[in-house]
Amino acid sequence: MVMAQTEKIPDLIGKSVPRIDVREKVTGAAIYADDIQFGKKLLYARVKRSPYPHALIKSIDTSKAEALPGVKAVVTGKDFPNRIGLYLKDKHIFALNRVRFVGEPVVGVAAVSEEIAEQALELIDVEYEVLEAVTDAVYGATPEAPIIHPKLGEYEVPNFIFPQPGTNISNHFKIRKGDTEAAFKECAAVVEKTIRVPHVQHVPIEPHVAIAQMDETGKVTLWASSQSPFAQRNLIAKTLGISQSDMRVIAPYVGGGFGCKAGVTMEAIPVAIATKVPGYPVKFRLTREEEFYTNFVRQGLTIKLKVGCDADGNLLAMENTMYWDGGASTEYGVNITRAGGYSSTGPYDIPNVKTDSLCVYTNHPIGGAYRGFGMSELHAGIGQVMDELANEIGMDKVEFHLKNVVQGGDTLATGMKMHPTGLSKCIEKVADAIEWGKKSPPSAPNKRRGKGIALMWKAPAMPPNPGSSAWVEFAEDGTVVVGVGGQEIGQGAFTVAAQMAAAALGVPMDWVRIAGPLDTQYSPYEWQTVASRLTWSMGNAVKRAAEDARQQILDMVAEAWDENVDDLDIVEGKVVSYKSERDISLKNIVIYGIPKENDQGWIGGPIIGRGKFMPTYVTGLDKETGQGQRAVVHYTTGAQALEVEVDLETGKIDVINAVSAFDMGRAINPDLVHMQMEGGFVQGLSSAIFEEMMLKDGYMQNPSFVDYRIATTTDIPKKMTTIIVEEPQDDGPWGARGVGEHPMVPTIAALANAVYDAVGVRLDGPPYSAERVYMAMLKAGVVK
Repeated sequence: MVMAQTEKIPDLIGKSVPRIDVREKVTGAAIYADDIQFGKKLLYARVKRSPYPHALIKSIDTSKAEALPGVKAVVTGKDFPNRIGLYLKDKHIFALNRVRFVGEPVVGVAAVSEEIAEQALELIDVEYEVLEAVTDAVYGATPEAPIIHPKLGEYEVPNFIFPQPGTNISNHFKIRKGDTEAAFKECAAVVEKTIRVPHVQHVPIEPHVAIAQMDETGKVTLWASSQSPFAQRNLIAKTLGISQSDMRVIAPYVGGGFGCKAGVTMEAIPVAIATKVPGYPVKFRLTREEEFYTNFVRQGLTIKLKVGCDADGNLLAMENTMYWDGGASTEYGVNITRAGGYSSTGPYDIPNVKTDSLCVYTNHPIGGAYRGFGMSELHAGIGQVMDELANEIGMDKVEFHLKNVVQGGDTLATGMKMHPTGLSKCIEKVADAIEWGKKSPPSAPNKRRGKGIALMWKAPAMPPNPGSSAWVEFAEDGTVVVGVGGQEIGQGAFTVAAQMAAAALGVPMDWVRIAGPLDTQYSPYEWQTVASRLTWSMGNAVKRAAEDARQQILDMVAEAWDENVDDLDIVEGKVVSYKSERDISLKNIVIYGIPKENDQGWIGGPIIGRGKFMPTYVTGLDKETGQGQRAVVHYTTGAQALEVEVDLETGKIDVINAVSAFDMGRAINPDLVHMQMEGGFVQGLSSAIFEEMMLKDGYMQNPSFVDYRIATTTDIPKKMTTIIVEEPQDDGPWGARGVGEHPMVPTIAALANAVYDAVGVRLDGPPYSAERVYMAMLKAGVVK
């Protein structure tokens, strides 16, 4: 689909309308799982988990637990032998024969109370044979490492994921463009660097919780805090041998997601247990400690980069080898590896590229979707290498970026032609706002100031054909109800959907409601709420549904008035004729139609608009070279610049000023875009300075907020500037594309570059904690 260049932009598009109040503008929003009266039949599930990172299960004795009064069900992996997974089906709901990480579910119990369920877990005896654990992805990729998934070659996998059976490599994505070996010989400067990015946790304020019930007819309902109700319906139903039409998922408003509530994680557990106790609802809730390491985490990454340029600063070659620590299951992580592969150059035009992006099984927690989907980790390396390369040739960083940044029409590393992008504008705007080149004095003699800049790009990481659908219907008073399948997780998706529907229809914003909660039995299909794709993909579906409804209304009125439909419009909820100057309200006619003259019947009937969208133009990439016509639908690009102050006595970093500029095609709701940029930066800052899952021999050492620090309001910079750049996307609704994940992507590199500018030291990766910065300054002789 190509947006017509003459398409009129409605007044509501680009207007900062207030965020929808879910209590008022989402139909059925008060129906949450915890409000549903299950009564005394509600059972509580708890799980006995693996105490080892890698071991064989020799035996399980559940007899004592089964005999405990109040216990209604005890299940193991033998009860559910089928594998489950979004991209690579490589895990079981409960471990079968082998455990692969500390905290993996081994036995499930349902009882009349959580206390009894916990008692039952203590009565279960599991005998293990401990195996050598793999706790380093680089080592895990070698032939010497123990094999974690011996049956990798048997796993179901799509044709764009390339596992290597007989190894721990579950996906190896390659790019081969040009001749890097020859190009490096022509370089005036070459920088080689290895960066290690640790695992981090999503830490949503609302932990995972789900309730499942199978009725006496075999139909299952799952209530879950979910970003992916339709994916959960499909994957869980297939794994348990249930028809998707007999599996219903209801997903109320979500209390924080960031990717950890995408796909299927713990939600399959209560469903599986519920199949053993028909008629009983089963509730399963993760404790905060379980949330830290038994569910999805952000994968760790070791990235080895070699980049070279000529004496004029033109980039000539890049070699990029990435070892993604996918954990015990890489069912989602294999696509993070793929995304890292096709985006491996960052937003730079480089003629010679060699990329090896490897997803490696380890005995760490399972790596899954996390805001940025691998791009923060990838850009943590690329952003610093580009900074160092500019230093090597003595070129100003901003000038270096502008010289090498990708432009519309460039051929990317995958062979795809780049669409128009406003990235150069982003660079110029952040440089101007941060006062690049101007050195500010520190606030005290023991402090040093510095500035850093970093760029980013990110494409929606998804299969080639993820679909969206929407419907629009009316009430008698003309108010509009919009059905969507995308989830509201705090990003403003419902507000933007309502805004788009109102704009396309021609009705006031406050006439629009969003149908909720999401319910796979009634809501229109949506692949998942991930990849910053809803404004673009779901937005297209909503726009088309509203336009479909609008056309039906105009056709009806044109027939009733005997006028040309092209002379009619809908303005503020009224159909108006620019020819006869007649008007009529939408009230009643959108349900009952319009009477013919002289009581000779009726025209019209209830209006229901339908819309769908699916990209049909993404092509496959060659397994050996990564080359193809179109690797992704599009890239959102941006730049970030920071000014920091480093305390020489403690190593503490204070961010004085932060500037972000992103090109999202068109800002449907500018206020929401600014909020995403601010929130994304703070989350990026949190992962840059504070966050790290401290894993030792496969065990997490800091599974609580006592020892796992995240940024708070006290860590927000004194000054934050967010800048919108708009270079319309040809297939986006009114030119829009997503910007939800992107603002946290360049933050680690921008901070690292600013710290280097201030005190002349670099770390081998985040977090840039005060202690680590101070020790680096001490080692470099900056302080004594």
